[in-house]
Amino acid sequence: MARINFGGTEENVVTREEFPLKKAQEVLKDEVIAVIGYGVQGPGQALNLKDNGFNVIIGQRKESKTWDKAVADGWEPGKTLFPIEEALDKGTIIQYLLSDAGQISVWPTVQKYLKPGKALYFSHGFGITYKERTGIVPPKDVDVILVAPKGSGTSLRRMFLEGRGLNSSYAIFQDATGKAKDRVVALGIGVGSGYLFETTFQKEVYSDLTGERGTLMGAIQGIFAAQYEVLRKNGHSPSEAFNETVEELTQSLMPLVAENGMDWMYANCSTTAQRGALDWWKKFRDASLPVFSELYDEVAKGNEAQRSIDSNSQSDYRVKLEAELKELRESEMWQAGAAVRKLRPENDK
Repeated sequence: MARINFGGTEENVVTREEFPLKKAQEVLKDEVIAVIGYGVQGPGQALNLKDNGFNVIIGQRKESKTWDKAVADGWEPGKTLFPIEEALDKGTIIQYLLSDAGQISVWPTVQKYLKPGKALYFSHGFGITYKERTGIVPPKDVDVILVAPKGSGTSLRRMFLEGRGLNSSYAIFQDATGKAKDRVVALGIGVGSGYLFETTFQKEVYSDLTGERGTLMGAIQGIFAAQYEVLRKNGHSPSEAFNETVEELTQSLMPLVAENGMDWMYANCSTTAQRGALDWWKKFRDASLPVFSELYDEVAKGNEAQRSIDSNSQSDYRVKLEAELKELRESEMWQAGAAVRKLRPENDK
């Protein structure tokens, strides 16, 4: 494990140089990794583990869209694809990758197959951190571990196929066997992590829920919508408003920030842009700081978790979700976005 300085604070991280794939394969050579859930994280993690030489099986409900997706991805019924209970029985490591609501629903079934010495693996700290609300309380004689890739399963798979890695956090909630550390790090390397940084189940879910509602999705959509509306009200065309709000950010500037940092991007834009950005960023910080503080408090209190549980467990959740997504999709801003994407040069090839 390496000690790396992040902005003046040292953290423990694990890299692929110090824990190579060959070592991960040796650690897990006698394990059967049963991936339960083939939705958001399941496909990317399972396929990466398979391609990296691990013994992986999938557990899914028969006659479901995700069962069909698993078959389309090359998993073979009766060989590497099984009904959930059969996969749970065969697995020595249970990768519990259903949605948070799905984990609550299936937990009574999973419990029956958690024999002593097995490992229960999560990619989100939700079920364990809010166990009073979810009812997910593992027995004391199994390892309970977490690897949380910092991105979608689609990104994890795409970067793996490009020879890159998506950074992940890892945590140990319960070490019943004395092997939890090796198991979790080996799995983190196996799923295709760039490097692994240490956290806890609670910190993972607090940061994750804050990030999703904040800069990763909720806040960025809110900022996009506000700027787009101001530009349109002042007579700018949909194309101009969208390009100045979204397209230039996502296609030009954020890749540069990802490669070199915000200071580099500021230093390599026009002096007019530099001055304006430096003058205004703290005003946006000060305006949004109270909202982020309120958001974090709601996450820490468990209120956001309860809202998710109550909403996602409703029988008409998917119908209501589609209505909300339809509102976004049919807004002028994202209709303009659809038109702009079609005009990108790569679509002419």
